[in-house]
Amino acid sequence: MSENERFNPHVADARWQKIWEERGIFRADDASEKPRSYVLEMFPYPSGRIHIGHVRNYTMGDVLARYKRMRGFEVLHPMGWDAFGMPAENAAMEKGVHPGGWTRDNIAHMKKQLKRIGFALDWSRELATCEPEYYGHEQALFLKLFEAGLVFRKESEVNWDPVDMTVLANEQVIDGKGWRSGAEVERRKLSQWFLKITDFAEELLDGLGDLEHWPDKVRLMQENWIGKSQGLRCTFKFVGSDDGIDVFTTRPDTMYGASFVAIAADHPVAQRLAANAPALQEFIAECKKGGTTAAEIDTAEKQGFHTGLSVAHPLDPSWHLPVYVANFVLMDYGTGAVFGCPAHDQRDLDFARKYDLNVTRVVAEGDETDSDFDGDTAYTGPGQIVNSHFLNGMNIDEAKAAVIAKAESEGWGQGQTQYRLRDWGVSRQRYWGTPIPIIHCDACGAVPVPEDQLPVKLPEDVSFDIPGNPLDRHPTWSKAECPKCGGAARRETDTLDTFVDSSWYFIRFASQPGDTPFDKLTAEKWLPVDQYIGGVEHAILHLLYARFWTRALSHIGMIDVKEPFASLFTQGMVTHATYRHVAVDSLNGVKMNPPIYMWDSPEDVERRENGLFLKGTDIPVEIGRIEKMSKSKKNVVDPDDIVDQYGADAVRWFMLSDSPPERDLEWSEAGIEGCWRFTQRLWRLAGSVTRTAGHDKAIERKMHQATAGIAADIEALAFNKAVAKIYDLANAIEKAPPSQSCNEAIHRIILLASPMVPHLAEEAWERFGNEGLIADAPWPEVDENLLVDDEVTIAIQVKGKLRDTVQAAKGLPQDQLQALAMASEKVQSAIAGHEVRKVIVVPDRLVNIVI
Repeated sequence: MSENERFNPHVADARWQKIWEERGIFRADDASEKPRSYVLEMFPYPSGRIHIGHVRNYTMGDVLARYKRMRGFEVLHPMGWDAFGMPAENAAMEKGVHPGGWTRDNIAHMKKQLKRIGFALDWSRELATCEPEYYGHEQALFLKLFEAGLVFRKESEVNWDPVDMTVLANEQVIDGKGWRSGAEVERRKLSQWFLKITDFAEELLDGLGDLEHWPDKVRLMQENWIGKSQGLRCTFKFVGSDDGIDVFTTRPDTMYGASFVAIAADHPVAQRLAANAPALQEFIAECKKGGTTAAEIDTAEKQGFHTGLSVAHPLDPSWHLPVYVANFVLMDYGTGAVFGCPAHDQRDLDFARKYDLNVTRVVAEGDETDSDFDGDTAYTGPGQIVNSHFLNGMNIDEAKAAVIAKAESEGWGQGQTQYRLRDWGVSRQRYWGTPIPIIHCDACGAVPVPEDQLPVKLPEDVSFDIPGNPLDRHPTWSKAECPKCGGAARRETDTLDTFVDSSWYFIRFASQPGDTPFDKLTAEKWLPVDQYIGGVEHAILHLLYARFWTRALSHIGMIDVKEPFASLFTQGMVTHATYRHVAVDSLNGVKMNPPIYMWDSPEDVERRENGLFLKGTDIPVEIGRIEKMSKSKKNVVDPDDIVDQYGADAVRWFMLSDSPPERDLEWSEAGIEGCWRFTQRLWRLAGSVTRTAGHDKAIERKMHQATAGIAADIEALAFNKAVAKIYDLANAIEKAPPSQSCNEAIHRIILLASPMVPHLAEEAWERFGNEGLIADAPWPEVDENLLVDDEVTIAIQVKGKLRDTVQAAKGLPQDQLQALAMASEKVQSAIAGHEVRKVIVVPDRLVNIVI
């Protein structure tokens, strides 16, 4: 191989990808006796194209998977598609296509893109959640959980989009509007299917303590979402009655600051009163407008309806509190009723100020003990209890315990553990999802579809010309025979939340029999996933649901694994500069005033001496903030274009080299060009092997230190540090005189870089004359004796000026260091016959000759 020959990625990439595929190099062997390593990145939604963020995510996992193979592991590194969901239905409505065709076309295109980057994936295990071969097994698992009592149906309040005519998850409600339609979201009660995730709340919480290889921030987010709290459940009795309103509170220490009781719009008391009160009916209807998210409730204007009822305070029956129906209380949380302590809860304070209710301080910050609480910001910090009779002087925890003890001893309440976590509503009024395998019979109720009738397949002949669920209006699909009595029945037309699809796909990757969702023993050989990689945006819902699903399957004896992901890594985003210009009025050619900005793609912008302009125009362009790549801001970089220009290895190198992987990575043309230049440099280095003999201990030491250091960095997912060590070793090789040690180091650096630049590495490996593929080569051995430096570099100065450096044994005596220094030709030239007056020796560092 000529040292000046350029590496041609366009030839090498396609060639080696074909060889890897034909030989099945990356297929995982279930029967292998090797130690196992399961590396998995969160699978993508097939939106049509992969983006640079995908490339970064999958490159990280790919480097680890390739490295693990080199270390002797049998590696499972699969890929699939999270293929159900609303975007496909939106495409069907907007483009007049079938969701299935749209999705499968996207999968084919994205698969081709992923293959171009050379990922070491086991494509034999590819799955798509929209295929009956996958979702039929999901239906079987759903029915197993149904049989175990972990699935139930109830009427529940949901976010309803009146335009798309579907339930929205809290995360799909933005500023009170549907994320896609923009319609005002309503609260509506529907019969929904639920999974009993609350039965596992304590397990899921306790299990976080064992996930030591998860980011602390993710564990904290899940802990807060589960939201375990100790509190008091007590009854505020109606004045003059033994009936009352049950309230749960996490702040019984503040009960002496109560000024009202508020109930949800669908609380039984509110519903009973509304039967004969049109004004209350109208208020309840108004409450049902708007989302059910905590953020929506916190930011919405607090509204209340005075019921005319009063309740007695449990600690002082002569103290009466008004009862309101309030729009910020939800029936699904606690008991659907709260007592308001305005001084120490912001929502209560906003409500009290609006309706001119008492605001009494009962927790003092410092010396502020006045019962009158001023201002519009509630105090929620620590302090001492004041204005609270027998609680005065206690801290918050002491007061909580005292009130609970009093309630239990007097019989008006009891201590209770509460969770913020709610059961998982999995019903979706959509077509493009897994059909829920239940048949509704008037005589028999909800009946599971018999196992031999699975999968319940989606009908193909559906239309999306009007909003709503096409399954509801299909002429025949929903008609069924009751499996129990044989009578006419109706098939469930709701489909499963797509989070169900992603809650067990990692198990199906590990084991894929045809007649059952997975084989227990085979799956357990691979699980839990050793390294899971994905965005922090999935820190709560996906990861929590996957943890629950795995525990639920363990609970019913299907698998002896409780935690699906042993180690979790959340990578940073890929960002890019944004560009924009002020829109011009097409009628008169004048800039819009006030200005309306239009986003510009980077390829539409050109740099001139006097600034940036839209190509082919005199319209100036501004550089905006560096932001996450998004289609809306036109700062997306297409991986295909970059691979076309620079090849797969330069793209992979860029993804690994610039930033710590947990931080955002800024995309830049200069950065990718620099990575391309280094791949060419590495190629030239591979061509510089000579027949020279001889050993260079410094190079050998550098080579073995790099081998150990890069291995440790890859294990720690510190890819940027591993890249830096490869740069450092390349620099050392290029500076060293030719030797057999240098030849070995050149071979070694190609091996060390092979997980990152696999196409170049295979090409160089073959040119070196090696047998087989570098993908199958072992990670090089490390000589432990060479990991510790036993030589040091001694600086030699004459009159304080550096004249030479020499290598010396570590700890060499001062007289020998002085002799080495005096023997230097450069030193003798600098002395030039002058008398040496003094020699200063700093052991292992420096010799300074004074003349």
